[in-house]
Amino acid sequence: MKIIHCADIHLGSKMESKIPAQRVEERKRELRNTFLRMVQYAKEKGVSVILLSGDVFDTERPLKKDKDFFYSVVESNPEIDFLYLKGNHDSGEAYGRTDIPNLKLFGREWSYYTYGNVVIAGLEQDGSNEEIRYQSLSLNKDNLNIVMLHGQIGVGGGENTVQLKRLAEKNIDYLALGHYHSFTEGKLDGRGSFAYSGCLEGRGFDETGEKGFVLLTADDRMQSQFVPFAERTIHSVQLDVTGFDSVYAVCSHVKSGYRHSPRDMIKVELVGQAAFDTEGIEKDAEGYLASDYYCVSVKNHTVPKIDIEALKNDFSLKGEFIRTVLSEDSLTEEEKYEVIAVGLKALKNGEVDI
Repeated sequence: MKIIHCADIHLGSKMESKIPAQRVEERKRELRNTFLRMVQYAKEKGVSVILLSGDVFDTERPLKKDKDFFYSVVESNPEIDFLYLKGNHDSGEAYGRTDIPNLKLFGREWSYYTYGNVVIAGLEQDGSNEEIRYQSLSLNKDNLNIVMLHGQIGVGGGENTVQLKRLAEKNIDYLALGHYHSFTEGKLDGRGSFAYSGCLEGRGFDETGEKGFVLLTADDRMQSQFVPFAERTIHSVQLDVTGFDSVYAVCSHVKSGYRHSPRDMIKVELVGQAAFDTEGIEKDAEGYLASDYYCVSVKNHTVPKIDIEALKNDFSLKGEFIRTVLSEDSLTEEEKYEVIAVGLKALKNGEVDI
C-alpha cells in the first residue's frame, strides 16, 4: 500500500514575503497547480491515501475559489482517500464539505481509518484535549500504525505542542506531522519514526530549500522517501564580501559560483568587511541578478572595512571612541570590530539602523 504524507499547503496564501507584486498571482496559481500535480503523481504511482496533516488553507476563512478548487480535486479523484486533519491556520474552517465519500475528516478525539493491516489515527489539537490526546491513543501492535498530528515538537505543554516522549512506545510506526515547513525526520522510539513533510512550495524567502512530500510504502514494514516536488526552489546563499572591490564583483561571483535554475528564487545575505560603498547595495544587487533568477532578495549585513590601527591614534572623537571600545575586556575582537563599525557609521550619518 502506498500513501502520501503532505502538509502546510496554505492555499490562498498572500505570498507577500518580498515577492514582487507581479509574481504574487502567478505563485498562487503555481501553489494550486503543485497540489494538483501531486494528486496526478499519486494516481500514476498507485497511491491509495493522501494524508493532509494540517493547514490545507492559509486561513480559517479561505476564499471560495481556493475551497472550490480543493474540494473539486478531491471529489474528482474517488480512487484516492484524502485524510484531512485541520491545523492551526485552518482549524476554524467552518464551511468545508462533508458530503464527499473519499474525504475523511478528524475531530477533537482520536479517529481511526483502517486499510487492511494499516491503521491511520488522527486528532485535531486544541486546549481541551491537551492531556487526553496522549492517554487515549490506542493502537494494536500487530498493525502498521500511522498517527497524524499538527503542531510543533516540544517538551512542555501547549495546545499546538507535540510531545514525542509521550507518544513513544505506543505502537506507532510513522508519525505524520504538519506545522514545520521544512522536511525533517527522526526516530520516535525503537519501533517508529516521525517526519514533517514540510510545505509543497516555499511561499517566501524565509522558506528555503527543497519542498515536497513523503511517499510511504506499507508492506511488511513502513518505508518512507522524501520526494522534492516544488515548482520552484528558494535557495539561500551567504557570501562574505571581504576582498571584493564592488557590488558588481559580488554579483558576478554569485552568478558564476551559484548556478541554480533561472526558474528558481534566491536569497543572498552579504556579510564580512566591505572595502567599497555599500549604500543601496540591496537594490543594486537585486537589479544585477534579476535576469538570472525568477525572484531575488538581497540582505546587507556587511560592515565597512576599517583601518583600526591607523584610526586608534587619531586625536579626534573617532580615535577616542575606538580606544574606548578596544579597552573593553568584555568584548571579543570580532564584537569590538562590529561595535566600532556601527559607531563610526553613526558618527558619519548621525544615526544608523542596527
